[in-house]
Amino acid sequence: MAKQRKPVNNEWMLSYSDMLSLLLCFFILLFAVSSLDAGKWEILVRTINPFLEEPTEIVEIIPNTPGDVLDDTENVLNDLLELLQEFVSENELEDEMEIVGGEGFVFIMFRNNILFDGDSYVLRPEATPILDFLGNVIYLFSPLIDEVRVLGHTNQADPYRPNPIRGDRFLASNRAAEVLVYLEEKNVIDPRRLQSIGFGQHYPVAPYILEEDRMMNRRVEILITEIDGSADIALEDIYAQVRLNLMRPRL
Repeated sequence: MAKQRKPVNNEWMLSYSDMLSLLLCFFILLFAVSSLDAGKWEILVRTINPFLEEPTEIVEIIPNTPGDVLDDTENVLNDLLELLQEFVSENELEDEMEIVGGEGFVFIMFRNNILFDGDSYVLRPEATPILDFLGNVIYLFSPLIDEVRVLGHTNQADPYRPNPIRGDRFLASNRAAEVLVYLEEKNVIDPRRLQSIGFGQHYPVAPYILEEDRMMNRRVEILITEIDGSADIALEDIYAQVRLNLMRPRL
């Protein structure tokens, strides 16, 4: 007589399948509420190492709708200023960059041919990692930035004779435009908030007699203003502060 098989109890499979279904729903929920923001990822990586040449883990900047990046709107330009000052200090760029902060603005001066060679408006290779970092900072704070103005200046080669007007103005304007185009191509801020101005030789920050002084006059500057900040920011007042900083001894 054949033995009767005991009925198989498959009830545990029902509980197991229910558990798998719940886990699947859980992971779908996690995926739905999570997102990888390409812009924030690049800011993070570039801030850690802004001199990466061809980083394989960096994606293209994809700007968010203004307001998605920052939640804290207090002391915005102070935070921006501190980031830039830390970058200058960590990369030993004190002789090439001067940064001044004031009410409603941050002012950055690039000097000593760090961006361009003499009589040239072609960006030097050494300039791109610096502008990349600056672009990432502008992108991070872009919802609260009113304008980014790029100012181009030239040096008066002969202390006793002004430069030829046409060449002087075009060189200054082209240098400012090159920096502006580089930042605009990175999509760091609404292009309507970018502008470039060529001042030529007419805003010196040092005399023309000595070569080291003339090098200070050969420069590009970036003025970042805050939304609802000071509407009338006089360059003369900024340059007065810059001159004070230049006279301070370097530690």
